[in-house]
Amino acid sequence: MFKKLLVPLDGSPMAEAALAPAAYVAQRLGADVALIHIIERDSPNEVHGEKHLNDPAEAQAYLEKIAKNRFDSSVAVECHVHTNLVRDVPQSIADHADEFAPDLIIMCTHGRSGLGVRLFGSIAQQVVSLGKTPVLFVQPDSKRRQEDFECKLVLVPLDGDPAHEEGMQVAGMFAKACGAALHLVTVVRTLGTLKSEAAATGKLLPGATSAMLDMSIETAEDYLDRMLAVLTEQGVAASKAVRRGDPSGEIVKEAHERDVDLIVLGTHGRSGMEAFWAGSVAAAVAGRSNLPLLLVPIRT
Repeated sequence: MFKKLLVPLDGSPMAEAALAPAAYVAQRLGADVALIHIIERDSPNEVHGEKHLNDPAEAQAYLEKIAKNRFDSSVAVECHVHTNLVRDVPQSIADHADEFAPDLIIMCTHGRSGLGVRLFGSIAQQVVSLGKTPVLFVQPDSKRRQEDFECKLVLVPLDGDPAHEEGMQVAGMFAKACGAALHLVTVVRTLGTLKSEAAATGKLLPGATSAMLDMSIETAEDYLDRMLAVLTEQGVAASKAVRRGDPSGEIVKEAHERDVDLIVLGTHGRSGMEAFWAGSVAAAVAGRSNLPLLLVPIRT
């Protein structure tokens, strides 16, 4: 599964939040690691009082120190400094996904600039849109030690679309390797959270729409039972829940109520989608929670 990891770093403590998950995954799955630093064109010498790593030799020494201090000696770690100056760091990271051919990219949503939303949106869209590389986004959390990461319970939202079950399959393999369990959740919208034509129908025929939503809950229960049976055959421990309301909000509530360690989302990586798994849902989940978020590209 994940045999090579790519971890972009910019030298900031926030970006280093990705190191604990990377070290955990590398050791659990026996994966190799590539640490990369990209020299940015026309970058300031300092940002928020932190020195920018603009010197290639200094950046190389930084990566080698990280490799020695943050990874077990049994893990093979490669250090790479991209010395060709670039203006678009997110795009450069996406380009390195082609160069290094990793099975998983692990990175923090925030870097020196602190532009978490911009980084999340652009990286997710550029890297996941390649259609082959899952991306594990880690958000800095002051309540947790950045050196700590453990995966015991993984939340996998599903919407009944067979294409999105690819995320569940990846999550199942990941959980099995880590000795973790999966928790599946499906969110059925309420009248107040229906969109466009469905919302108009709900206003005109509220009784019929409510009955249809109740049927959706029953259908969702049956669907998750089938998914649990698949996971049981694969030897993966799993549980389920059906919630009602806004998808992103309910996903986050379920994640925090269950105290999960990771959320896995299947995504097409395209912008402007009307579907449940639009990039806006992933971004909304990331914006409402500090939990690590694994985006799995869906091959269509």
